[in-house]
Amino acid sequence: MNMMAATVSDDQLERRSARKRRAIVEAAAKLFLQSGYLGTNMDEVANLACVSKQTVYKQFSSKETLFIEIVTSMVNAGSDAVHDAVPRFVDGADLAEYLCDYAYRQLRVVLTPQLMQLRRMVIGEVGRFPELGANLYKAGPKRAMAAFAATLSDLAERRLLAIKDPANAASHFNWLIMSAPVNEAMLLGDRAIPNRARLRRHAEQGVRVFLAAYGTGKKLPVRSGPARRPRS
Repeated sequence: MNMMAATVSDDQLERRSARKRRAIVEAAAKLFLQSGYLGTNMDEVANLACVSKQTVYKQFSSKETLFIEIVTSMVNAGSDAVHDAVPRFVDGADLAEYLCDYAYRQLRVVLTPQLMQLRRMVIGEVGRFPELGANLYKAGPKRAMAAFAATLSDLAERRLLAIKDPANAASHFNWLIMSAPVNEAMLLGDRAIPNRARLRRHAEQGVRVFLAAYGTGKKLPVRSGPARRPRS
C-alpha cells in the first residue's frame, strides 16, 4: 500500500513538473518574442509563469538554454505543420489545384505574427547564436525545398511536369511563392501579412508562373470572378 502511494505521488510530481515546464516555455516564448534575448530576464519569465526563479533554473540551466529550446521547438512545429499533412498527388486530379493547395498551406503556416516575430528575433540574434539561424534555415526553407523536390521528382516521373532538376525547380517554387509576402511581413511588420483571400490569389498566380516554366502544356485556368473562398 505504501509503495502504491509513493508511485501515485511520483506520478503527481511528474505531472506537476511538466505543467510548470509548459508554463515556463509559454511565458519565455512570449517575452523573448516581445523583447528579444537581451531584453528578457529570468525573473520576468518566473513571474509570468507563476513559478519561482529556482524552478525556472531547475528546468533550464540558463537563459541561453531556454532561448534555444524556444526557438528550436517553434521552428520545428511550424515546419511539421507544413509537411506532415502533404498528400501524394492522385492521378486524374487537378495538378494546378494540388500545387495551389500546397503553396497556400505553406503561406498560411509561415505568415503568422508569431513565426514572423520568431524570424525577426533569430535574425537579430544570429551574431550571438549563429546555430539558431542555421537551424531556422535547415528546418524551414531547406526542409521545404527538399520535401517538395521529392514531390516534384515523383510528378516528373509520372510525366505530369517537365523537370530535369527537381531540387532547382523546388527552389524556384519556394521563392516564387514565399519571397514577396515574407519579405513584406518581415520588413513592414505583422500588419503587412496578407489576408487569406490575398494569400490564395498569390498562390494561384505563383503556380501559374511555375507551370508556365515546368508544365507539360496544360494551363491553369484564369479566374475571371472573385477569388474562391480559401481553405482553412
